[in-house]
Parts: sequence; structure tokens; C-alpha cells
Amino acid sequence: MKTSRLNPPKYLGNEYKYLKRVLEAKSWSATAGSWNQVLERQFAEKFGARYAIAFNSGTSTLHAAIEAVGVQPGEEVISPALTVIMDTTATLHANAIPVYADIDPRTFNIDPADVARKITSKTKAIIAVSLYGLPADLDPLLAIAKKHGLTVIEDNAQCFLSLYKGRMTGTIGHLASYSFENTKHISCGEGGMIITNDEKCAELVRKIGGHGFKNLGAGEGRVRLNEDVFQNPHYKRHDELGWNYRLSEFNAAVALGQLERLDELVELRQKSAQFFLDIIADCNYLIPQEVPEGLSHSYYTLGVRYEGLEAIGVTWEDFRRTYKEMGGDGIYGAWSVPYLEPVMASRRFARRCPYIYNDVVYHQGMCPVAERIQPKLMQFKTNYRDLRLAKQKADCLHKTIRKLESSR
Repeated sequence: MKTSRLNPPKYLGNEYKYLKRVLEAKSWSATAGSWNQVLERQFAEKFGARYAIAFNSGTSTLHAAIEAVGVQPGEEVISPALTVIMDTTATLHANAIPVYADIDPRTFNIDPADVARKITSKTKAIIAVSLYGLPADLDPLLAIAKKHGLTVIEDNAQCFLSLYKGRMTGTIGHLASYSFENTKHISCGEGGMIITNDEKCAELVRKIGGHGFKNLGAGEGRVRLNEDVFQNPHYKRHDELGWNYRLSEFNAAVALGQLERLDELVELRQKSAQFFLDIIADCNYLIPQEVPEGLSHSYYTLGVRYEGLEAIGVTWEDFRRTYKEMGGDGIYGAWSVPYLEPVMASRRFARRCPYIYNDVVYHQGMCPVAERIQPKLMQFKTNYRDLRLAKQKADCLHKTIRKLESSR
């Protein structure tokens, strides 16, 4: 059997059944439909939050979160120097200023000590990214936030069901953002969710994502509940500035089918990661992301720091090439440090609002730990839906290590 056929289709639950029901429904719009309501209710229950609000992506969730917590134009939002650029662009879309904190070299997550150093009178919020599924160190971040009157936004796009000292991630900060993009633990092509226990924040989040309709509430995403009122020509509809960030009923139906299997999907990734962790346990140049005591890891991917150039004289690229030759899936490199991406380094972002960004300049050397570690990171796939395939790919890694070490 070819290994490519071992991995079963992604959608093995109720996804097809639910999609058929959407097609048979009278309305496909999130403004009147029910699938978003069911998804939100069950997501909130699963994660132990009072409110859940569905969005069309895990990027629009970040933008809405920043707006909802009251970040004003020209204020600063601190995010880690090792993460996707969307934490940066969401900040820019809110006309706020991205500020970068360095990372812990062992966990690859944001370093609370550097966060404390980066706070100014303009700081309004901290985005705590739980990279690869490992919770950020939230207690010291919350202590810093409390001291300075800041908000902590949990970016859990890659982190589902992970625990931080016995508490569910997503319910520790003021609000949390999740992604349902194709590679995530829950995937429906594109989608996202915000959860919070704050009713006023939940209502504002929903309005920001739903055109600012005034009759949207913390727990209600439909706007056409009373058509006699809604269709009246004298009815005033909008009391907030909002965008169209609503999740379609089709995506909601698929996400619901995935949510019902979330424990299984997370467990598959954890078991897949463990095969690779067992292989590299005695390899001194493949150093996995450290999981501190009291934290659990949901392994969106397995992040490993590669020190093979120094240890065995093999470049990152040559190690990856050999792994593929041995039958491996290939290895993903980590995204560039955000402020070194061309849109930031060249200051093209400043054209959005010149009077705010006129003096904002980013340069190499701002976060030296992140800049040093990012080019060395290897991201091993964990999204296997058959553990036999995961084991085969881990065995390919073992063969790679043996081959390279025998050729020294």
C-alpha cells in the first residue's frame, strides 16, 4: 500500500450530512441561519466560555479582537517576534502600532520579561500567541497587563484544548482567537472563532464582524428575527462601525462536524508528534520545543530547533532534502520574523496611515533571539489521520539521522 493512501479523508464525521441540510434549508445566510448559532453554542460549551462568535477567518478574529478591546489609532499592541504576520497586519488594520517582544529560546513563545521592557505609555494590548499548540506563559503576562491596565488577547490559532496549569487556554486572557483554516485542528477551509466571558466585549465583537447591526447581541448573531421590524422603512439598523466578517452557513456546518471530533483530532496530532519526539530523543542537534511543567501541547505541528550545521556539518536545506529522499514529507521552515518581511522593512505599511506611522521604523536586531532561532526552526507535520503513516514518516526521520551521521 502506498503511504499516501494511508491518510484517510479529513472529513469523517457529520460534515457531509450537515452540508446537505444547509443545502436543503430555506436560508443560507448567517444573518438568518442556525448553523452558526449551533456551532457557537457548542464551541463555547467545549471551551468553557460564556460566549463564542464565529468569523470568516482567524485573521478577521484578530482584527475584531483588537478593535473590541478599545485599541485606538496610534496606540501600541505588543506581539511576539516569532509568529505569522497576521498578528501584525490585524494591528495595522486597526490603525495601531505593532511592537515586537522577543521569545524564550526554549519554548519559542513570547518572553514576558521582554514584554515588560517594551511597554510604553501608548501600550494598550498584548497578543499572546500559543505557538505550534504550546500555551504562552500567561500568568506573568496577565500580571504585567494588570499592572499597566492592558488587555491580553490569546491567539490560539494553532492551540486547541491545550491546558495551562490546569486551565483551558482561551479562557485565561480577556478574549481568545481561533482559526479554522485548512491546516488547523478544526478546519472548514476558512473560518475562525472568538471566545470571551465578557458580555459587553462579546456584543462589540459580534457587531464589528457583522456590519455593526444594532440588534446583534453577545449571544445572538441573527439580525432578521423580527421581519416586521427589520423591513420597516423607518428602522435604523447600524450603531457601530463593522465589517463583513461573518462565517457562511456552509463553513459553519463543516466546522461543527469537526468540533464534534475535536478530542480525537487533537489526540491524533499528539500521538503523531510523539513518534517524532521518540526518534529525536537522543539526537543532540534536533531540539524540540520545550513543554514546561503544568502545560499540555496540542501539536498543531512539531517545532524543532536544528543545530545540525554546527553538530554534523549539514545545512538545514540538506537535512530537509535527505529526509525527503528517505521518504519523509518534507519540513516546513518557520515564517520570517514579521518586522523583516518586505512590507514592514520597506515601510510600505506606513502608506495606510502616514500621520500615525511617520516615525515608525523596524530594523534587524530588534529581537535577537527570535532572529537567531527562526532560520533554524523545522516544523514537522503532525496532521496525520492514520497513525501508521505518522510512524512511517518518523521512521524516515530515523533513517535520515542514521544516514547523515554515518557519512560524517
